[in-house]
Amino acid sequence: MAPQSVFQQILDPAGRADPYRLYAELREVPVRREEDGTYVVSTYREIAALLHDPRVSSDRRDLARPPEPGTESEGTLDLAFIGLDPPEHDRLRRLAMRHFGPPHTPGRVESLRPEMRAVITELVDGLAGRDQADIVDDIAYPLPVTVICRLLGVPREDEPRFHAWADAIVETLGPGEEDRAERERARMETALKLQRYLGELADARRREPGDDLLSGFVTYEGPDGAMSPTDVVSTAGLLLIAGHETTVNLIANGMLTLLRRPELIKRLRAEPDLIIRIVEELLRFEPPVQFLPQRVALADIEIAGTTIPAGAPIVLALASGSRDPGHVPDPDHFDPDRPYTEHLGFGGGVHYCFGAALARLEAQLALGELVNRLRNPRLVTDPPPYRPNATLRGPRHLLVEYDGVVPAAP
Repeated sequence: MAPQSVFQQILDPAGRADPYRLYAELREVPVRREEDGTYVVSTYREIAALLHDPRVSSDRRDLARPPEPGTESEGTLDLAFIGLDPPEHDRLRRLAMRHFGPPHTPGRVESLRPEMRAVITELVDGLAGRDQADIVDDIAYPLPVTVICRLLGVPREDEPRFHAWADAIVETLGPGEEDRAERERARMETALKLQRYLGELADARRREPGDDLLSGFVTYEGPDGAMSPTDVVSTAGLLLIAGHETTVNLIANGMLTLLRRPELIKRLRAEPDLIIRIVEELLRFEPPVQFLPQRVALADIEIAGTTIPAGAPIVLALASGSRDPGHVPDPDHFDPDRPYTEHLGFGGGVHYCFGAALARLEAQLALGELVNRLRNPRLVTDPPPYRPNATLRGPRHLLVEYDGVVPAAP
């Protein structure tokens, strides 16, 4: 058996707790060709260039060699605008953003701040009377699923179903896992359940619109036309998966990073506004999305002395690029006081993360509340167990001991 490439070693679940030493090795060759013909790009300048290059497609139908039967599904994420190119991508993104953020709905995310604060306060209240908590199950999962369900207009009683569906779909995404065909089959089954549910909910909103995103998706028609029923379901499914799972990892990775640095916890308690810079540095240092694996070259692309041929799949190693010493000094040091914190945590180009403002706010509120209210928090296990997914990297559990919970501020 041939030895594993550096990229294959990164994908190996055995190294999930610390892939960064391998990223340093990966960056020695900025553009590497894997045995299957995939080109892995690992340095900041080259990744940033390709994120803005119109010759790079996000539509996997452009692959020169289609995926083998049983290894790809037409799931919720595959059909959403994240997997399309301009102009259709731009049209659908504008239609979705109209109901979510600037310029048409500039206050949507900020208007959720009081409700998000109430949710996180209640979740931390629930840790009182105990001496140990799982930050993932007790905090990082329930907060974003509650928020995204509120945004979409999902009834509160259906939130547990959404949690289960999102988890099942995400665990099959990304390269490198075993039993791929079986996992894709399970993914398709779960995606179909989610699509049926969202389709029924969209029909209900057509009959009785509310103030939620789903109502906006089904009722609005303007210069860009309207979303088709398929577009509505795929966009809502994308927001559920992307808006839920990535924020779980951001919160969990953030708490792990702070617990490893007690001096920062002490400082954050004295300087609450520091949380803004801490979250930004987290997005560089421990990003919840490690790769963008769904890119395809539309033409021959010359980059870093390598030609990526038309039709070849491209993996952009975002986490590696954000720790590129050619881009940022001392990249393996967590420093919220950096004067320059430009990173790839939310991607870039036309596919820049749709929910970046929401993810930032959720992480700021959750981490701030945990730091201020848990007395003497400390890790039970370091490193914690990680989820198998290499793309959406984060702890599966994050057990923390503490000496009580400070009452919430009035």
